Amino acid sequence: MANIDPSRISRYVDTLWDDSIMPSLTEYIRIPNKSPAFDPRWEENGYMEDAIQLLSQWISKQNITGLTQEIIRLDGRTPLLLCEITGSAPGNVLLYGHYDKQPEFTGWNDGLAPWDPVLQNGRLYGRGGADDGYALFSSLAAVGALQDQGIGHPRCLILIEGCEESGSFDLPYYMDHLVKRIETPDLVICLDAECGNYDQMWLTTSLRGMLPGTLSVKVLNEGVHSGAAGGIVPSSFRVLRQLIDRVEDAGTGSVPEILSCPIPDWVNQQSSEVAKVLGDSVYQRFSWSGKTEPISSDIKELIINNTWRTSLATVGLSGVPDIANAGNTLRPETSAKLVFRLPPTLDAENAAQQIKTILESEPPYGASVDFELEHPQTGWSAPQPAKWLTDSLNSASKTFFGAPLMAMGTGGTIPFMKMLGDRFPECQFVVTGVLGPHSNAHGPNEFLHILTGKRLTSCTAAILAANAQS
Repeated sequence: MANIDPSRISRYVDTLWDDSIMPSLTEYIRIPNKSPAFDPRWEENGYMEDAIQLLSQWISKQNITGLTQEIIRLDGRTPLLLCEITGSAPGNVLLYGHYDKQPEFTGWNDGLAPWDPVLQNGRLYGRGGADDGYALFSSLAAVGALQDQGIGHPRCLILIEGCEESGSFDLPYYMDHLVKRIETPDLVICLDAECGNYDQMWLTTSLRGMLPGTLSVKVLNEGVHSGAAGGIVPSSFRVLRQLIDRVEDAGTGSVPEILSCPIPDWVNQQSSEVAKVLGDSVYQRFSWSGKTEPISSDIKELIINNTWRTSLATVGLSGVPDIANAGNTLRPETSAKLVFRLPPTLDAENAAQQIKTILESEPPYGASVDFELEHPQTGWSAPQPAKWLTDSLNSASKTFFGAPLMAMGTGGTIPFMKMLGDRFPECQFVVTGVLGPHSNAHGPNEFLHILTGKRLTSCTAAILAANAQS
């Protein structure tokens, strides 16, 4: 924190957030620019273009020395926004975020909706503000705060992609296209992760992989009267249940050994420390129905389950009518979209092929079964941070949050971190974010905790300054 006036950093950041960032984020939330996996006609619909133009227009109004921007387009791929700020001190930092969004989802509270921004109790509700439309604004505000004090900062390259929520399948093409411009970063700052609470800065030390796919079971070519077929034709839903039970025990939630990996000792230690800080909030942050309870009463085990063990979610069904339109018909087929969250170090491609074989082999009753894979993603485990980085993160957290840094693994997936880790093995990483308790990214009532966004922006400024001095 040498040479930095923290109060001035905070004033600059708070003013920019209040006067400029919040109005633009509000307009950004209004745009239904769903990721290409959820809007195959994204190019025709034009929402992705609306979103990236909004971001570009905001950039053009910023008074940051050495700032240039470019919207880069590869045929058939979502546009990528690239900003470069010339360094006034040593270092090459890559800052990352994304501007595409998850779909609407159901269950929003009265007065809230995915594309209708609402400011309430210090929270900006709406899809995409926290996950993570704020990232571009926060990154540039951090650089601006340093320039406002005449503090040297490294070269900063800000990369904002439009395909993250679909597994970043466009991003490798842009990485190859931009390899000379990216050069070799010595630090990556990613603002797309979670925070355990809103009281301190959180460093993400690992990200789980993801194995998504659609499991389809077909037993007939057309639906038939359930009375005529019952007891003769096997239910496609029952066959589906049997197949899913091959990869997840319905009673225990256990999965095949091929989806497991050894848990490092440091994960156990880190999870114990996080459990002490967060306590029951690890599970109380969810909106439980009735008397539903978490899988375990051991908080440390819940943390490890969420960060280093495989879990399966059935996130969608097709071939199933709404109850109001459900006649007494035995349906010809049922499909379920399955998403496995994998341990950070497990090879997702290899696991995907083995799971596909398990699900498709020897189907019950000889039913037609297909498991269509969708871009498996291997997870990521951060390298050991350098002492200068750990010290600067802890100092920034104490200065701007008033509490020390905490570190934990995260149950989600950010494919770009794995890509960068493979390309730049000597690089340092700061993966962090504003997705704390009840912020509910991907679900209903998603919100951005504004004070945390401001504080994290100030922390980012301090880290950039420290990088230049390391």
